[in-house]
Amino acid sequence: MAVFLTSVSSVLVIVLIMALGYILRANGWFADSFAGNISNLITKIALPASIFTAVMKFLTRDKLVSLSQGVLFPALGVIIGYLIAWLVVKVLKIKPGRRGIFMNAIVNANTIFIGMPLNNALFGEKAMSYFLIYYIINTVSTWAFGIFLISNDDPTVDKSKQTNKQKINWKKVLPMPLVGFIVAIIWMLLGIPVPTFLGNTLNYVGALVTPLSLIYIGIVLRDAGLNNFKFERDSILALLGRFVLSPVILILLIKFGLHTGFDLPALMRQTLVVQSATPMLAVLPILADEAHGDVEYATNVVVMSTVLFIIVVPVLMAILQFI
Repeated sequence: MAVFLTSVSSVLVIVLIMALGYILRANGWFADSFAGNISNLITKIALPASIFTAVMKFLTRDKLVSLSQGVLFPALGVIIGYLIAWLVVKVLKIKPGRRGIFMNAIVNANTIFIGMPLNNALFGEKAMSYFLIYYIINTVSTWAFGIFLISNDDPTVDKSKQTNKQKINWKKVLPMPLVGFIVAIIWMLLGIPVPTFLGNTLNYVGALVTPLSLIYIGIVLRDAGLNNFKFERDSILALLGRFVLSPVILILLIKFGLHTGFDLPALMRQTLVVQSATPMLAVLPILADEAHGDVEYATNVVVMSTVLFIIVVPVLMAILQFI
C-alpha cells in the first residue's frame, strides 16, 4: 500500500506540472510555435546535456559492462512486441493507414517527454543509467524500423507499382540525445575529467528536461483536445498493447532471466518495466501525416495513452513489488 501511495504522489507531481502547461496554453500564454520551440530545446540541447551528466555521474567502466546484459531484455521485448502486433494486424485486418501506427503504438514508448521525467519522479537520478538502457533500444526501434512501418503503410501508394525502397534515415537513428550518450560514453572511457564550469553548465541545462517536458505534454494535450477520445476497436487494442502486452512481455522475460542466472538489480527491473508501459510516441500523428496515414487515429491513441498512463503507473508500481 505504501508503494502504491508513493507512486500516486509521484504521478500527481507530474500531473500538476502537465496541468500547468495545459492551463497556460488555454489562457493564451504560449504562442502556437512555442510547443515546437520547447520540443527542440529539450531534444537537441537539454536532454543531451542531462544524459551526458548522468553518464558521467552514474556510470563507470565496470558498471557499463554489468549493464550490458540488461540491454537484452528490452531488445527481446521489442522484437516479440513487433511480432505480436504484426499478427494482430493480420488476424484482425487493421486497415491500411493504421497498421504502422498500430504497431508503433504497441512497441515504442514516449521515453523523452514522459518516460524520463516519470523515471526521475519515481526512482530519482540513481535509476538514470537503467533508463538509458531502455532509451537506446526504444530510439533505435523507433527510427530504424518503426518509421519504416509507418512510411510503408501509405494508403495512397499502389504497392504493386512501388519500386523505390524506404531508406534508413541515419539522422533520426542518431538523434541528439543518443549522440549525447555516445559522446559521454567515449568521454568516460577515455577518462577525461569534466571541467567544473562545463559540468555545472550541463547540470543546469539538463535540469530543464523534466519541467519543460511535462509543460510540453500539457500544451500538446490542450491543442489535441481532451474531448477527442474515441474508444473504437483499434484504439482499445492499441491501448491494451501499450499498457498490458508490452509490460507483461518484459516482466515474463525478466522473470525468465532471473531464473536462468541473470543478475538484474531490482531498480533496473522496475525502471525497464515502467518504461515499457509509458505512453505512445508524441510524434505518431506527425509521422502518420507524412505517410498520408490516419492522423485522427494517431492523435486519438496518443492523447488517450498520455491521459490514461496516470492510472496505469500506480497500478504497475504495485505489481512491481512481486517481480
